[in-house]
Amino acid sequence: MKNPDFAAHRQQYTIDKQTLSFIDIGQGPTLLFGHSYLWDALMWAPQIELLSQHYRCIVPDLWGHGLSDPMPSKNRNLRDISTQMLALMDSLEVEEFSIIGLSVGAMWGAELALAAPTRVKRLVMLNSFIGYEPEITRDKYYAMLEVIKQEQDVSTSLRAAIVPLFFAEQQNVELVETFNTRLANLDNEQIDTIYRLGKMIFGRRDITEDADKLTLPCLIMAGLQDKARSVLESYLMHDIIDGSQFVHIPDAGHISTLEQPEFVNKQLSQFLKATD
Repeated sequence: MKNPDFAAHRQQYTIDKQTLSFIDIGQGPTLLFGHSYLWDALMWAPQIELLSQHYRCIVPDLWGHGLSDPMPSKNRNLRDISTQMLALMDSLEVEEFSIIGLSVGAMWGAELALAAPTRVKRLVMLNSFIGYEPEITRDKYYAMLEVIKQEQDVSTSLRAAIVPLFFAEQQNVELVETFNTRLANLDNEQIDTIYRLGKMIFGRRDITEDADKLTLPCLIMAGLQDKARSVLESYLMHDIIDGSQFVHIPDAGHISTLEQPEFVNKQLSQFLKATD
């Protein structure tokens, strides 16, 4: 799968002496995107291509991912990341915006929506969960992270366990190979951020306790074959976020934006138009 070249639309924002890389493309109401753990901004390439025709799309690479620097040393949790993303929007003089996040992108996105309710107008959460990480999976992922930290590498055996978590049963071979290669080529600084960020993600707080404060238009989407995040978790979020919409993504795993781009694009376009 060939990603469009967004290099001409790349910008940088410095926070605590670390540089955050982001794509800024299009004109109109602003959309802030948050990508999945272990991926980067180009996970949203099909959505950027479409939505930038009508919206301004701000698409950061999370710390230690893509072209961004390692995570600042003071970062302790996902609320710190949401604060930094709000600072990015301040630097761009963007007062109001909507958030479209997948996995951890939706987790920090929900934190940002809670922190700045008058500024975040809509929230889309794909393949995510804003409650506690279930103990079984938390312990499993913590153990993986400790091995990665100790070995300073994502070994072949670990990649064999991690890579399938992100894809549907009928895998796109090119996507899988590209992702596997990316994990195999992480450098030491990226490994450090991957470890620290992983601990933040899987040790996150339970945002569902504040779900009654998420009164903005909210769309929840879930890949029916997602192995990393149970569809039942998305149902739970839908149940507790009053007025939220819920959509199944057929034949999709965790990275639904690349596995089923046309379906995701249609749902996003409809939701954004309906809530304009």
